[in-house]
Amino acid sequence: MNEIKQVIVVREDLKLSRGKLAVQVAHASIIGYEKADRRIVEAWKMQGQKKIVLKVNSLEELMKIKEKAEKMGLPTGIVVDAGLTEIPPGTITAVVIGPDEAKKIDKVTGNLPLLK
Repeated sequence: MNEIKQVIVVREDLKLSRGKLAVQVAHASIIGYEKADRRIVEAWKMQGQKKIVLKVNSLEELMKIKEKAEKMGLPTGIVVDAGLTEIPPGTITAVVIGPDEAKKIDKVTGNLPLLK
């Protein structure tokens, strides 16, 4: 099977702490796992569950990425924060795409920078 990966895109404009960001990425990964085709999930697990975290600068950019992924039929979802710590309730923090074929996901996220 082709390379399978999962991409999580986070909002850098929120200036989340590293710990908060880690939790948002973890939420996103599980959302994607639950939405993906089971055959693809099994292949992803066999390949080591590759995950890439990328960034955007705004909610608008994040939602454009989500819409593009949905139009391509990729499993996608959003992380909406409960607002118990750093940000207001209902804040959208991240979008997950996949797991799915890397070449498909790259058509949506290939131009985004890595989160460092």
